[in-house]
Amino acid sequence: MSRINNAFVKDKAFIGFVTGGDPSIRKSEDFIMRMIEAGADLIEIGIPFSDPIAEGLVIQRANTRALAAGTTMDKLFALVMRLRRKTDVPLVFLTYINPVFRYGYDAFFNECQRTGIDGVIIPDLPFEEQAEVCEVAYKHGVDIISLIAPTSEERIDSIAKSARGFIYIVSSMGVTGVREKITTDLAAMVKRIKRVKNIPTAVGFGISTPTQAEEIAQLADGVIVGSAIVKLIELYGENADDKIFEYVKEMKEAIKGVTS
Repeated sequence: MSRINNAFVKDKAFIGFVTGGDPSIRKSEDFIMRMIEAGADLIEIGIPFSDPIAEGLVIQRANTRALAAGTTMDKLFALVMRLRRKTDVPLVFLTYINPVFRYGYDAFFNECQRTGIDGVIIPDLPFEEQAEVCEVAYKHGVDIISLIAPTSEERIDSIAKSARGFIYIVSSMGVTGVREKITTDLAAMVKRIKRVKNIPTAVGFGISTPTQAEEIAQLADGVIVGSAIVKLIELYGENADDKIFEYVKEMKEAIKGVTS
């Protein structure tokens, strides 16, 4: 069983996100370990990029801070290698196709395998164009995590059938960011995915409160939170460690024991 599968075996999974290198590589390492200590089951590390089209203002600003701090792909791979000496919690990158293309598909996924990245999420890689990337990623034992959005209706079956690792369900239209209310029929989306393939599902985009997390956990196998955590980093900077720990612990507690 892969590390990603392990994240969904016992309980509903809490998946936390940070932008790598925000505000520094050293603090990203600290923040990630604090999330794991608080109960996070899987960690997404965003690779900072100048044109993050799926991100709202909070994560856009995190990308800017990380790039200004001198974050590079190689520094992120070194970060992953240090994390792997401390934890077996699954680690996935969230990035865009341009940085992967520039680094070179084979070189990028070889480094993912060598350092211990389990999966990669690429929001601007259309399902119909995944083949050449997946071929290289799978050769190196790295899952390409598929996204299903409210607009994926006619393609859900095809995407689910070929998915690996887990399926990232986008809760709402638009970019990342905290939302007061999620109105998408997530139950129907999960049901349709499960009818095609028995693969873990996790919902992201807009989730920030324990109540929202508990409601989502009743529908899906995992809850993904990004902007709310990045907002803490924006507010508290290098002193965000304890704030992140307390927040993740509260969110994990909210979904513990929840059944679908």
